[in-house]
Amino acid sequence: MVRRKKEKAKRPSWGVPKGIVLLATPQGRRTSVLTMEGGMLCGRLDVPVDTDPHGARTAAAAMVGGLARDFHATDVEVAWGPPREPWSWTARVTPAAPAP
Repeated sequence: MVRRKKEKAKRPSWGVPKGIVLLATPQGRRTSVLTMEGGMLCGRLDVPVDTDPHGARTAAAAMVGGLARDFHATDVEVAWGPPREPWSWTARVTPAAPAP
């Protein structure tokens, strides 16, 4: 019987998130997640086109929190800055403080 060589667990191809850019487009909401390693993960946010800005920001923060938890075993906090444009928002993502 031939045994397979054990493979080391692969690290995700994207890094730990450090920021989010959320854009409103006629086709829906788009996100860009910036990583600490200098990468970027872009895509469509899965919310209806007519979702209000607060709901879209909440969904984007939940998506990034889920990615950090699932792929990096870390919790993060998302802090949204004031919008510079009515269709664009940015947030800073930081590691969450450990529970006491």
